[in-house]
Amino acid sequence: MSADWSWLYLDAHGNPMTGEALSSTTFPTQSDAENYLGESWRDLVAAGVESVTLREDDAVVYGPMSLRAAE
Repeated sequence: MSADWSWLYLDAHGNPMTGEALSSTTFPTQSDAENYLGESWRDLVAAGVESVTLREDDAVVYGPMSLRAAE
């Protein structure tokens, strides 16, 4: 049985976000999902995403994790 890894995108209030600028892609591995985030986080912030949660199928692996630099 294979898992699907995906990101849940959250706005400043913690509400889920969707839209053309936000990939709804699933990834075959956690590493693939994390690599995507590493390459795309700036674009996600520009689209209004404040934090993300990594999911394996329907289970939360970790998050929410802020995309903003620590102050």
